[in-house]
Parts: sequence; structure tokens; C-alpha cells
Amino acid sequence: MYSYNRVHIIGYQTQPVEIRQTPGGTSVTDLNLVVPYAFQSESGERLTGKSFHTVTLWGAMADIAGQYVRPGSQLFIGGRLQTDSWEDEQSKEKRSKTKIVGLDMIMLDPKDGQLPAPEGSALLDGVNRAEIVGNVTRDPEVRTTTSGQQVVTIGVATNDRWKDRSTGEDKERSEFHNVVIWGALAEQVSKQMKKGSRVYVTGRVQTRSWETQSGSKRYTTEVIAEQCTLLGTANPSVADSINASGAPVVRRDTAPSSAQPAPVGAAMPAVQYESEVKVEDLPF
Repeated sequence: MYSYNRVHIIGYQTQPVEIRQTPGGTSVTDLNLVVPYAFQSESGERLTGKSFHTVTLWGAMADIAGQYVRPGSQLFIGGRLQTDSWEDEQSKEKRSKTKIVGLDMIMLDPKDGQLPAPEGSALLDGVNRAEIVGNVTRDPEVRTTTSGQQVVTIGVATNDRWKDRSTGEDKERSEFHNVVIWGALAEQVSKQMKKGSRVYVTGRVQTRSWETQSGSKRYTTEVIAEQCTLLGTANPSVADSINASGAPVVRRDTAPSSAQPAPVGAAMPAVQYESEVKVEDLPF
């Protein structure tokens, strides 16, 4: 696996679940989750709000959601960001929508119903976390707000690989993520990252909307970065901990190994990642 694209959400279903069937008989549904959030601005002010996310579930996971998920149900969703694009039939404009494709789902409510909310809301925030490992697709674009705050946007590409169940054919899909960085981190990114840089980004998923000149409403989904890390780059802070002499080093918490390291530049073998937990094995 050469890139990584994962999102973790804890939120509440906002409406009844409707199950659809594909022509091949596979169940599919779209959850609509609202996630309460709170974060501290650079000025120290605590800001609160709500974000809304579309989550697409397939197969047995969709059937479970249709049977057990109700409006107000609290859910944990683990998945990946996916952007679908199409051409509007009337305007012929290119349209797109970013959603979360669910890979894991945990229902968080007790069997006898939700507990009452305690006084205060310090522990009632939701979870909205995205993690991306990929390549920067364009040089950082730097802007300054009217208040003088610096903001930087970059594009990061990730690849998703899987084997088609019906044909056995290897498939690959590229996703392109808009990443927004604010403040002091933005200044560092603008100076040190460039097109082609390999990066790790973690942050929260945010969808904003605006109106075009024709009055049509448009949406864009971004990752608001909390951390950006350059990858594949030497790090001076760990240089004294790396043994480059070739002599074997045996640590107390590891056993000696006779395996020889791969030569520099050798191709990495493909690794198939598959969860050990199957949706169809869930006890409900």
C-alpha cells in the first residue's frame, strides 16, 4: 500500500434509513450523520458547531443499518473519502460530491436506549478525523485573509487498490483531496512543501457551500489540517539513533533475525490489507 485514506466519524443519524438495491441485488444506503464539534481558535476562543457527512454503506453493512439504525442513533464510522463526478444534464457543468465510503460501523447506543445527557457538554463532542498519506499534486497556494491571517491550500492524491470480486481483476482508483492549512503551520508548509512531496496529513473533514453567479448552490469538501508531516525525508533529530555501520544491533525487546535487508531501491512487494472482522459475523 503506497498511500492511505481514512476517516473516523462519531455522530448521530439525522433521518430514517432507506435501503436501495443495485441491479445485481446488492444493498446500498446513504447515512446522513451530524457531528458536534468544538475547537480552540488561535486567539483562545472556544468555537462550537455541527458538521454533516454523507456515508455510503454497501452489502451486509447496509442491511444492518436498515434494520437497526434509527434517527438519533449514535454511530462510529470508519471509512475512506471518495469524490464522485458527473455532468449536469441541464447545464452541462461538471459537478462533484465527496462522501465517506463506510468500511467499519459500530452502533454506540446501549440496547435499552441512549443515556440522558449529563450537565455540561465538555465530553459530548463528536469525532471527525481524517488521515491521509499521499503525494502533493500542486505547489502550495498562499493567501492572506482580510484580518492578516495566512492560509495555504494544497492538493494531496491517494490511491485505493482492490480486487474485483466478480472478475478477480485488480482495480485502482485515485482520489484528490483539498487540504487547507492555517496560521503558523501554513507558513511552514508554504516554505517546505512542493509539488511531488510525500506527506502525512491529519485533520477534520469540512464541507462548505456557496452560490454561483447563476444562483446555483455548490459544495466543496476539504480537510482542515491539524498536522502536516514531510515523509521520505532525513530527520536530524534521530540521526544519532540510526546505526549505519552495518553491525547487527540486538534490542532487549526483539529477537535476533537472520533475514537480510532488501537492497536500496528494491521494489516493495504488494501487500493486501484485509480486516479480520467481517460484517456478516457481527452478533446482531
